[in-house]
This record gives sequence, C-alpha cells and structure tokens, in this order.
Amino acid sequence: MARFDPYENNGGTCVAVAGADYCVVAADTRLSVGYSILTRDHSKIAQLADKCVLASSGFQGDIKALQKNLAAKELMLLARMALFIPNQISGAANCVYEHNHSKKMSCPAMAQLLSNTLYYKRFFPYYAFNVLGGLDNQGKGCVFSYDAVGSYERTGYSAQGTGAALMMPVLDNQLRSPSPLLLPARDAVTPLSESEAVDLVKDVFASATERDIYTV
Repeated sequence: MARFDPYENNGGTCVAVAGADYCVVAADTRLSVGYSILTRDHSKIAQLADKCVLASSGFQGDIKALQKNLAAKELMLLARMALFIPNQISGAANCVYEHNHSKKMSCPAMAQLLSNTLYYKRFFPYYAFNVLGGLDNQGKGCVFSYDAVGSYERTGYSAQGTGAALMMPVLDNQLRSPSPLLLPARDAVTPLSESEAVDLVKDVFASATERDIYTV
C-alpha cells in the first residue's frame, strides 16, 4: 500500500570548527535523491547575520523554508495590520529582534532563535539537521549543534548530515573538546590556528567523500 511521506533526505554533510577568533563552517555541494544526483553545485550554507552562518543537511524544501523563516524574524518588521488581523493591533507593530534591540543579532542570540523556531515545529518538524557557526559577543568562535526539534548545545566543533558519523571520530581524535558537563565550565574553542582548522576540515571531507555517496 502506498504511504504518504512528506520527507526526502537529500544527503550532504556540514561541519564547523570554532577557534579563539575564528569559526570555519563548510559543507559539500551535492544534492541527491536516492542514487540520483540532482546537482553538484548546491550550497548548503546561508549567512543569517553579520557574524553568523547556518549550514544544514536534510530535506532541501524544509531547509529553504527554515532559512527564510529565520531571515524574516531577524531582518523584517512584521506589523499586525487591522486589515489582516482585526482587533489585534499591539501598539504600532509586532517587532522582531533588530527593531526591539537596536542592534544586529549575535550568534548566540541567533542560536536561541533557531532553537525556538525548530521547537515550535516539533509536531511536524523541519527535516533539517543544522550546525550554526560564527563569532560571539567577545569575538570568540562558537559552534551550535542541533537535533531536528531544537535541542542544542555549544561545542568547539560539530558535524551533521549523512557523513557526520565518519567525520566526528576524526574530529574527536584531533580536537578533543571538553565535555559541557564539566564544572567549572571550560572553554570549548579548539587550539588550532585558522589555517590548521581549514586543513583539518579539508581532510575530514576527503575521508568522508570516499565512503559516503551523498557527500562530495
């Protein structure tokens, strides 16, 4: 019997590594369905703020919807007009972050916004597995890793997608980020220089592409 399935995994892998004053975010460009390659030139990375980048793997329809949702919440001024929502005008407008705070959204603030957005859709979630990377308010690199319904943590590095299980052991071996459960909390940024981090990301992608048909 045919069964309705609204999701399709289009494959791909994303990885991010945070350093003392940088964050490297990378993803492959292959878009696939099953054993068919739709394109070899599709970016899985979107810049959400001045110092914040989102890399996503999963169903591309949901990923694009999620990116547009986040961009609208960060940049646009959404007014509640009497024409569309009668008797629900709250002051002049229902403003979003930039209007309320008179400043651009930081990467940790965007991380919380992304978590809230994913959790809001938890009963019919976005089929998107996200890594958010950028610089925090102190200029330190930060990486946030998510599940599909918004649970997240700040780490020194992370990978998501079909090749993540191949990349994470290599990253764990090379970087050894401290556990977030340790008290007192320890800095999760990696000890590598920016050029060393870029070389490491290239190496883990080279390894994953040899073993995962959806990553290249």
